[in-house]
Amino acid sequence: MAVQDFNQSDRARSISALSGQTFDLLVIGGGITGAGVARDAAMRGLSVALIEAQDLASGTSSRSSKMIHGGLRYLVAGDVAVVKESASERATLHRIAPHLAQKTPYVIPTVSVRSKLTLRAALWAYERLGGVERADYHEVWSKEELVEKEPLIERSRLNGAVVYPEFLTDDSRLTVATVRSAIDHGATVVTYLKATKIRQEQAFIVDTASTLPGENCEVSIRARAVVNAAGPWVDQVCDMERAQPPRLALSRGVHLVFDHADLPVRNTVVMRTPDKRRIFAVPLGRYTYIGTTDDYHLEHEYWPPVTEQDVRYLLSTTQRAMPEATLSPDRIVSVWSGIRPLVGDGSGRASKELSRKDEVWTSPSGLLSVGGGKLSAYRAMAQRIVDTVIENHGFTAKPCTTADVPLPGGDSIAFASDLKRFDDVQAERLARLYGTEAQCLNASTGEETLVTAEAQHAVLKEGALRLEDYWARRSSRAWFDEGAGLPVLKQAAEAMADLLGWDDARSAMEIENCRIIDRASRAGFLSGVTVEGVADDCREAS
Repeated sequence: MAVQDFNQSDRARSISALSGQTFDLLVIGGGITGAGVARDAAMRGLSVALIEAQDLASGTSSRSSKMIHGGLRYLVAGDVAVVKESASERATLHRIAPHLAQKTPYVIPTVSVRSKLTLRAALWAYERLGGVERADYHEVWSKEELVEKEPLIERSRLNGAVVYPEFLTDDSRLTVATVRSAIDHGATVVTYLKATKIRQEQAFIVDTASTLPGENCEVSIRARAVVNAAGPWVDQVCDMERAQPPRLALSRGVHLVFDHADLPVRNTVVMRTPDKRRIFAVPLGRYTYIGTTDDYHLEHEYWPPVTEQDVRYLLSTTQRAMPEATLSPDRIVSVWSGIRPLVGDGSGRASKELSRKDEVWTSPSGLLSVGGGKLSAYRAMAQRIVDTVIENHGFTAKPCTTADVPLPGGDSIAFASDLKRFDDVQAERLARLYGTEAQCLNASTGEETLVTAEAQHAVLKEGALRLEDYWARRSSRAWFDEGAGLPVLKQAAEAMADLLGWDDARSAMEIENCRIIDRASRAGFLSGVTVEGVADDCREAS
């Protein structure tokens, strides 16, 4: 399936495309919500522009737990509608992007016959309400089966486990794929362009300024409708039109990554925390990650901190569930911390108790803003938002078809066994990240040629403009690679420099920016690690 390239190397041309017309819809925010809205609207025939202050998925949408939940946890709250939608959307994503929705068994250990029966009853209801296929029904493990299949779990108080399938995704690549599909259907997308003011003169006029280092550029964009999908920055975008009370309650979630040899689980293991939350240990290739925390966070940061308390909370829970695991702060390969843009309710409840539902509100001028929402249901949420835009503005539009058209790389199931020129580990990773497009990477066996090919692909096909874009979001090497991907930075920078016109000084700055981000992420919990002069947004350091 040929898809139009997303190549921003001709920056002047990219920006000039925004100023020559009045768009039907301007989307502010390049996370999964904004990406989904842009794709849906473009596929319905609207003229669409999307701008993002940094890179695609640079906020919440690259720092999730990378899970496509079917909605079981919403059944406990009695929210049947959300259960049905979540289960349906999970199946839809697996259909349109099978490489970005990979099935994994979830193992929930049980301590008694009663707890096992209660969980089975909930799953039985979930499977029927959600229309789950029989092949994906849950199963029950005896204590002996649990010992055999997950020997690391401490089982003295357990009587077995209940197991059901969920799906894992690469959240940032899902966002990039969704944006590329929007572009393929006519959308205009520009990253590193920040909205600075919103006003209305018949149409909306949104003033913007470049945030790309070394670039001094401003442009005003005209649009009949504007959707504010800025994630944790939704309130700030609302204030660009007129000052108003904040709607969001921000919550911070932290994940830790270890070598799989240090935490060799075979399936996703669900663990109970002392404060009665659940966290997960998730195997992914040569690594296992654990998460997540859920705490209120007051700052609007691209790279929120990871504290000693966060690490202690996750490690103590995991060590209690699997005491033979080799876990300590100095064994951590990488960490990520992200902000959830939850909608506050003024109740003062803990952030873990706030709803994850999306909420849409419209200002007197018609600016439509989106808060909350779940990665799992982004497509359905986007469909509802575009329905509202069409109704509010009387646009003539085609029916929604986003559930039927594959995302780039998702036109068929990609098998690692088809990538014969790569070793098994490389092939599994490439099939999972790129799907059928893995065959298009111009690389032979060997990590060096692969890094070069990936970095070139990121620029030429996926809109990358900075080294960080490749390292953290197009390749996920920042999280799931030896040394947190730092050893490949020089080679990736060389490949990108040839395409983006960087000199040696710019390449060195790009490399140092990634190193600053990595050091800052560890500074809060590793003794002896200090990072001086790092701004709230590490990008400002470069």
